Amino acid sequence: MAKKQPARKPAPTKSAPRRSVAPFVVIGVVLVVAVLAAVLYFRHARQPGEVASGLPGAQPPHATGSERAPVTLEEFGDFQCPPCGQMYPEVEKIRQDYGGDLRFVFREYPLVRVHPHALFAAHAAEAAGLQGKFWEMQRALFENQKTWSPAQDPTQMFEDYARRAGLDVERYRKDLGGAETDARVVADRDRAQSVGVESTPTFFINGRKVPVAADMAKELRDEINRALGR
Repeated sequence: MAKKQPARKPAPTKSAPRRSVAPFVVIGVVLVVAVLAAVLYFRHARQPGEVASGLPGAQPPHATGSERAPVTLEEFGDFQCPPCGQMYPEVEKIRQDYGGDLRFVFREYPLVRVHPHALFAAHAAEAAGLQGKFWEMQRALFENQKTWSPAQDPTQMFEDYARRAGLDVERYRKDLGGAETDARVVADRDRAQSVGVESTPTFFINGRKVPVAADMAKELRDEINRALGR
């Protein structure tokens, strides 16, 4: 009697090696990030001559002159920034010289990474603004910049400026760290970033970024005259 042969197991078939999809996922993510970065760059980077709308900033803004003025000069400034301090008297002359033809708006843009007291100074100006004395504090901060800027703690100096401006100092101290003061600084910062501001001072005339020039005061006057058709 023949013996029953044991059943043979089928030879295992070799499956095709699996190709990892990880590299393709990484490449896809990198491409998406690159595209988004490019979109954000071109959306926020404003070139001279391009009208920038952006976020509204603190409302109402600190402004002088009529809203119906044919030219609006908007400055993004930092009270501890030396070039801002140097431009301050030039901007004041421009405001006076153009009178009713010019509306001037000042926006807070403290560069906290390079100027340790810039945010404090911005809050001081906004706290003064809540008592209707923004421009008085702005003048004091810019005109005395070389005095308070190198100080380890300018708190007392700022209080002296507030007192000289006729502020209620107790209210000033309270408002200094208040939510409304902080919200205004943040709103102006958000507007600055939305229109591509990267340094201070940065100026816009009727929504168009003014190119940086060796003689910035002359450049501003030339741009204003151009906007006025002169």
